[in-house]
Order: sequence, then C-alpha cells, then structure tokens
Amino acid sequence: MKGGNEKAMKRVLIIGSLNIDMVVDVDHMPAVGETILSGGLKYVPGGKGANQACAVGRLGVDVTMLGAVGKDSYADMQRESLTNSGVDVSKLIVREDAPTGVALIPVNKEGDNYIIVISGANATISPEDVEKNRALIEESDIVMFQLEIPLDTVLYAAKLAKELGKTVILDPAPVPKEFPEELYQYVDVIKPNETELGMLTGISDVEMHLTEATAVLRQKGVKNVLVTLGGDGVFIDSAELGACRIPAHKVTAVDTTAAGDSFTAGLAAKLLEGKNLKEAAEFANYVSAIVVTRPGAQSSIPTLEEVEEYIALS
Repeated sequence: MKGGNEKAMKRVLIIGSLNIDMVVDVDHMPAVGETILSGGLKYVPGGKGANQACAVGRLGVDVTMLGAVGKDSYADMQRESLTNSGVDVSKLIVREDAPTGVALIPVNKEGDNYIIVISGANATISPEDVEKNRALIEESDIVMFQLEIPLDTVLYAAKLAKELGKTVILDPAPVPKEFPEELYQYVDVIKPNETELGMLTGISDVEMHLTEATAVLRQKGVKNVLVTLGGDGVFIDSAELGACRIPAHKVTAVDTTAAGDSFTAGLAAKLLEGKNLKEAAEFANYVSAIVVTRPGAQSSIPTLEEVEEYIALS
C-alpha cells in the first residue's frame, strides 16, 4: 500500500528484450541440409526481458518493463500479454523504423529447443533511452537484465543502477563473443546455465569444475553466482552463503522455453521479500519446474497461486 509518508511498495524494473516467438513443433532437431515436416506453428509473446517481466508480474510483484517494440501487431500482442500479467508497459519505446523482435523456436518431442532471434527494435535500445528513464531505476529496488539488447546499453544501465544503490540481477544470455569485463563489478547476482558458465569462463567441463568456474566469476567482481543445471538442480556460490546445491524437482518436460527467465523472476520476487539467495532459489526452482511442463514462453508461466499450490502438494 502507498500513502502518506509510508514507503512505497517494492518494485522490480526489467530492462531488456521483447519478441514474438514463432514456436515450431518438430519430431527432432534437423541436421544440416535436412528438411522436416512440422506439426504446427504458434505465435507466443516472448523475449527474455518480457518473459522475466511477465513472470515477475504473475508472482504478484510490482514490475515495469523498459524495452523497445515496433509499430506493429506483434507489439500489440506483447502489450496485451504483459498487461494481463500485471506488468506496467507504459514506458515501452515504440520505433517507427524497426519491427518488434522475433524469435524462431523449434521444439522437439522431449521439450528441448533452440532459438534464433531477429532483434528488430531490441537492437535500438541505447544508453540515451536509459538515461531518459532514469527515474524508473531510481524508483525500483531490483533491476534485471539479459543480453538480447546492446551490450553498451546493459553496461550503462547496470552501472547506473549500482550507483543508485539497486540490486542488479543478470541473466547472461545469449553470451556474447566478447563479454564486457567491467559489467561483472555491477552485478549482484549472475544466473548462467551450465553452457553459458562454460562460455563465460572458458572452462570446458563445467560439470566437473563447478566451484572452479563460479570462482572465476566471483573473482571478476560478481557477489553471487547461481548456475541452473537442468535436471541436476542449481549450484550457488555466494559471498554470504558459500557454496551449496539445490536439487531439481522431477517433472516431465514438454518445453523448456522461458524456464530460465521464470527462474530468474522467482529469484527476484523472493529476494525482494528479504529471503536469502538459497531460499529464493528454492522458490524459483518450483516456478521453473511448472514452466517446463507447459508449452510456449509467456503462456507457460504460472501465477503465484499456482506456484503456492504446487509447493503445498510437493
């Protein structure tokens, strides 16, 4: 509740990408040069930034999305999905000369996918856009990033957020060929998956060297490293808690799209409540476990009530 001199409700700001996912059902992932038939095509609101915002909103948190879209029907789909999830979309930037981003996502029978992103308007977000919306950062407690918008913009915004005393969470996906080393010092929590951790550290067999790999990122300035390992759970290397592992929940995966984004959202929601990183990650694990049992990106993300019911039955 807001009013009088009472402190405003805690808030999350997502700075990142918005795409429309074109999800293609396939029997198997095609080999080079192979032609296969698909069982169907779905248009689903997605993009790592928008997915995070959608998930945070559905978990009952006050959340704003800052990103760019085109002046097209895909942007309308995004606004509707995010608004229905409780996300403030009033600050979305509309580009006259760039389309809303698109992602092509084949999904096989096991629920595995790969993603090809056509950035569109996402590629136009600049440090100037962030500066124009400085008030959004000032009014937020947690600022979340991914890497589907320009790196210089992420770097500028993360540095500004830290200067303003905010908690910065980074999902380092997709990992760029040249990661800006300066960015690490502005990140409170980084959440790579196993593949991304290997790309960031240059350690090939991450599974055998988790502690060594997370230590590399800690040495670069990140306070807390949280690695999602799919069916092997979550590994945490924290300045406050040390190292620990959280087991995965055993579910039948249908589609892993948005699982990582929803995990990060669950993490942020509980950190906002004052939970420690392990407690927040345990809750986030439940959120992502639900997501992988459902098809699509934002269409797969649960509400807080659904998560609480799932936890009660577990």
